[in-house]
Amino acid sequence: MNLILDVGNTRVKIAVYEHGSCIFCGKIGVADFSKEIEKIFEKFPKIEYGIVSSVGFLGKTAIILLSNKCALHVLSSNSKIPLQNKYATPSTLGADRIALAVAAYYSYAKQNTLVIDAGTCITYDMVDATGAYLGGAISPGLHMRYEALYKQTSKLPLLEVTDFIDFIGNSTEQSIHSGVINGVCIEIDGVIGQYLSRFTDLTIILTGGDAQFLSKRLKNTIFAHSKFLLEGLNYLLENNKS
Repeated sequence: MNLILDVGNTRVKIAVYEHGSCIFCGKIGVADFSKEIEKIFEKFPKIEYGIVSSVGFLGKTAIILLSNKCALHVLSSNSKIPLQNKYATPSTLGADRIALAVAAYYSYAKQNTLVIDAGTCITYDMVDATGAYLGGAISPGLHMRYEALYKQTSKLPLLEVTDFIDFIGNSTEQSIHSGVINGVCIEIDGVIGQYLSRFTDLTIILTGGDAQFLSKRLKNTIFAHSKFLLEGLNYLLENNKS
């Protein structure tokens, strides 16, 4: 069994894979990490290997705890990856983007694949039909845009994502929702259009915390896949066991 850990700024996504299939998936708070990890190992005592991908912070104590319980691999730019990495600065490439690219490489072999991860940031990652990772883009996610409007102005309120879909807002709150939500959707559709103009037979994967919310609002045909990053991490763990 493999333990997969995707560490964010406030939460950790956890999955357990057995023979390539996800048999458990959940989330825990960083503050509750040690206690919850003990429960995972009690529930799945056959876990032998683990991988950690971290864009947030996981302290040395947590890493030592995991290392004492399984053969642990901490994902980094030095990890073995199965695809050709054409990123100009591979040491700065985020662990989450590496995992998404690897998931695309294995799941859609010999296909042009664009992976869009709609989380805290929106990342775009391109793997071409030859199996090469080309790079992509990073922009602010939905929640970050709401927070920016609140923190960088003196009078605009801090709002949460809503089902508001009208293009014309007739109040300040509706105008914020329109600007943020429609702005993100127009951005994503526009970026997809750029990729479609360059790559034929393009497969588009949408993942991340806001994927389901956004998928209903995008014009392009996409595949929403909530566990895509976790699958990529499991592939990477298998590739780095030796």
